[in-house]
Amino acid sequence: MIHNILKDKPTKLFIGFVAFFCCNGLIAEAIGTKIFSLEKLLGIHPVNFSMFGQSGLSFNLTCGVLLWPFEFVITDIVNEYYGPRAVRRISWTAVILISYAFLMYFLAIGTPPADFWIASSSKQGVENIQNSFSAIFGQSMRIIIGSLIAFLVSQIVDVTVFHSIKRRTGNKHLWLRATGSTLVSQLVDSYIVLFIAFSSYFTWQQILAIGMMNYFFKATAALLLTPLIYFIEGRIESYLGHETAHKMKLAAMGKVNE
Repeated sequence: MIHNILKDKPTKLFIGFVAFFCCNGLIAEAIGTKIFSLEKLLGIHPVNFSMFGQSGLSFNLTCGVLLWPFEFVITDIVNEYYGPRAVRRISWTAVILISYAFLMYFLAIGTPPADFWIASSSKQGVENIQNSFSAIFGQSMRIIIGSLIAFLVSQIVDVTVFHSIKRRTGNKHLWLRATGSTLVSQLVDSYIVLFIAFSSYFTWQQILAIGMMNYFFKATAALLLTPLIYFIEGRIESYLGHETAHKMKLAAMGKVNE
């Protein structure tokens, strides 16, 4: 049985997508505690935008947003070849594994630190490594919940928009359904996590402004990654063969007999 599974190319490909999707999502959540300056990374001056009554806005983003665009690339590819049920399955798998990881983080934070470990941290220039460990891995529960809910909802939106466009365009214009679905779902994702995690700390104007700055980055990343989707599609066609790939696309749309 297992040998038949491992010999089946579409199955092996799907396992690879699931592994990358879950691993990439977990890494994005883990590194999301660090806020970086996009302008400093690019070596330019802060943009200092003004909107919704907020001034001096710059691209100060979590490191996690650097990886999330790849999640939506994989979502679009899985949508194209395996359909919405497969997207829902990998989405729930990722959420369960990320939740498990955060549970382990909190349990690790609660374990009593060894004295020599605390003492050795001074050699690394860290005043108290236990506090640093807790600060890095101990994200706010509201941020975690907000991030996971935003992820699930945005995935549902992505699937819905993707197949709505595909029903009208067929197998043509992959760029339109992939980019269009990502642009809509990323807007939803940007605001859900802010509303859940920071509505008690920020004003509505601040949330709207910060969310739009995050969305500008995500939308730009989605547009820039469009060629990657075509590259992956080409590699899949080469790996599976045109006939198998075409049948998978039809099956993903529920047209198995065409």
